[in-house]
Amino acid sequence: MTDESNALLYSVEDSFARITLNRPEKRNALNDELISALKASIIAAARVESVRVILISGAGPDFCSGADLSALQKISQASVTENQADARSLMELFSLMRQTAMPIVAAVHGKALAGGCGLASACDIVLASANARFGYPEVKIGFVPAMVTAILRRNVAEKRAFELLTRGTEIGAEEARRIGFVNHVFSQESFEAEVTAYVRGFEQTSKSAVALTKELLYEIDGMTFGDALATGVDVNVIARMTEDAQKGIASFLKRE
Repeated sequence: MTDESNALLYSVEDSFARITLNRPEKRNALNDELISALKASIIAAARVESVRVILISGAGPDFCSGADLSALQKISQASVTENQADARSLMELFSLMRQTAMPIVAAVHGKALAGGCGLASACDIVLASANARFGYPEVKIGFVPAMVTAILRRNVAEKRAFELLTRGTEIGAEEARRIGFVNHVFSQESFEAEVTAYVRGFEQTSKSAVALTKELLYEIDGMTFGDALATGVDVNVIARMTEDAQKGIASFLKRE
């Protein structure tokens, strides 16, 4: 059995921080402690100068099965105020992931269901093993994947989002990739090596440029075309003044 104090593992491996949900005997189900640990680990990783990307994965056969039984029992007995505070905690995690400057990558094997599927969707990039399964079964018990809706609506087409959220059925890795929920699907045998190689690819990019790009991409959501272009002008100017850009230009000119 996993000690709850070790329910999340955190390490820095050169250019990336690895965050591992470590409750395999409970299929890495989310509870208050795990959500708090996730937030703390993301904040810690963002402060490490050498880290360019954050990788979130799950120990054991599954990525994350959603809320655990004790969390569901707590919800059923909680007051309106208590339920609101609980929901806001998950909202804060999703907001933090969107606001963190560096890319956050989900490495999904096995099942990512309910809140676990929401956690994957909140990442900037989703890498899936061929055996991965995704789904939002909340509606089957009268629950609504409410905060996830804001994210999923931006990941896939409206009709696919509606179907996923209201049918409560699972989809496989290849279908998830086809509809735009997953970026890449790797074989089960080579999954760990492929994921590591992928995240190390960010070593070849400018950390400041990637951070500015992430901020811009999400900031222009909902803007008019003109406002988005104007915001792009501002970011373009900021990027030109960064140390990375100055060094990059100097290096390019030397080669010429």
